[in-house]
Amino acid sequence: MHMISTSGVTLRYGKRPLFEDVNIQFNPGNCYGLIGANGAGKSTFLKILSGEIEPNQGEVSITPGERLAVLKQNHFEYDEYQVLETVIMGHSRLYSIMKEKDALYAKSDFSEEDGIRAGELEGEFAELNGWDAESDAAALLIGLGIVRDLHDKKMDELSGNEKVRVLLAQALFGTPQILLLDEPTNHLDIESINWLENFLMGYEGTVIVVSHDRHFLNKVCTHIADIDFGKIQMYVGNYDFWYESSQLALKLARDQNKRKEEKIKELQAFIQRFSANASKSKQATSRKKQLDKIALDDIRPSNRKYPFINFKPEREAGKQLLNVDNLSKSIEGEMVLDNFNLVVNKGDKIAFVGPHGLPKSTLFDIVMGEQEADSGEYTWGVTTTQAYFPKDNSQYFDGVDLNLVEWLRQYSNDQDETFLRGFLGRMLFAGEESQKKASVLSGGEKVRCMLAKMMLNGANVLIMDEPTNHLDLESITALNNGLIDFDGTLLFVSHDHQFIQTIANRIIEITPNGVIDRVMTYDEYLESDEVKALRERMYAVQV
Repeated sequence: MHMISTSGVTLRYGKRPLFEDVNIQFNPGNCYGLIGANGAGKSTFLKILSGEIEPNQGEVSITPGERLAVLKQNHFEYDEYQVLETVIMGHSRLYSIMKEKDALYAKSDFSEEDGIRAGELEGEFAELNGWDAESDAAALLIGLGIVRDLHDKKMDELSGNEKVRVLLAQALFGTPQILLLDEPTNHLDIESINWLENFLMGYEGTVIVVSHDRHFLNKVCTHIADIDFGKIQMYVGNYDFWYESSQLALKLARDQNKRKEEKIKELQAFIQRFSANASKSKQATSRKKQLDKIALDDIRPSNRKYPFINFKPEREAGKQLLNVDNLSKSIEGEMVLDNFNLVVNKGDKIAFVGPHGLPKSTLFDIVMGEQEADSGEYTWGVTTTQAYFPKDNSQYFDGVDLNLVEWLRQYSNDQDETFLRGFLGRMLFAGEESQKKASVLSGGEKVRCMLAKMMLNGANVLIMDEPTNHLDLESITALNNGLIDFDGTLLFVSHDHQFIQTIANRIIEITPNGVIDRVMTYDEYLESDEVKALRERMYAVQV
């Protein structure tokens, strides 16, 4: 049994306990999603498990002889190494044998002792599958979208996006028994995330992952480990199961009139729905077995607080919404939008997808009057009102010497203190939090403020450029639900699969060689053979 466990782990910063007497066991064949509000200590707990941080009390035990690998967050650590070599360094023992072998064979005065040592090293090298190391490393890189031409390059020649993939390949190299992954899907495109999901679903070892990507957590997790108030509570199932069962537990707890038999029936129907999982992967099968054993007392209400996100248009828009005609824009000599046309219809919820962010952000900036186009024009319908969530919100906060009540008052018709405080409370800035200065907020807090500003606007068209960046899972879930319920028109950019799939009814992709525009869901878009062929043609290099 390769496993990793903690006994009595306690970590305090000053007087504040981050973890208090945590006893938990992670078993092979399972994938654990580590969740918790921002600041709950998810990344810190991974560092305790990997030995990077020493707890004040308690210990971490790993089955002897097991290899643990960690996804590195420092993207500059390997800048002077070759890409392929960086991946192989993930297996430190194998890498040190290779280095020692190379040094021995390079000696001009190769002695008999050197010969004996070389023989020992060759034996261990073969045991560790050393002869396949380069081809295995190359296969991992290709799976993650790092083409063969890049394998011999130095790490510092790669883009940030490419480096992340190489570091992920490094963590996966040589199939370690225990894998710790902190936000592994950051900076990955849909194809690479898909590859990683499939890799982890067939993985035999123990995986512990921190992620804000619900689609990913739902695909790969057999368990959710929830950090709350310094404790870690283990639940069977994926993220959606954890979220919905904790909501169901709240509902059942409030429903005092219901007899226990009725509650058990409701729980069984709920589990039935969840375990009818189409996936035949090992993960899904083992998850189903464990879900079927859940009893009423195993599901508990969560202490987690969700912001209240609700966009209410003050008036309904007419038929004319937005027409964009032959819009062109080049930035620093590069053509970003080339004669772009778009007709937005009432009730459209359009997701702009694809790997290139600049054309989408530029389009949004132009139609919101933040940038000038080089040529072409756009027209908003007279009945439309717009609210904008730009990718970079720093202009609203940098150097602003206002507390949150004063900050929000700038954007509100209702200037009343009680109203503004109540509104901030719904966005989880209750009590003293509402007196914080706007200039010192974290990334996630700024996003919640921008969403509050948009809600007060009462617009019937929302334009949002990557609104889930910096948000925790609770806020992403609340925003997701708020936009499903929004009955106006929405144009948005996101890399969150579940967000796009549950909100969008139209998908647009601006490729280097034209625009793909389809009225369908995101999953239909990704699975459509016609779209796949079209994307391949449009991304093909023009000769």
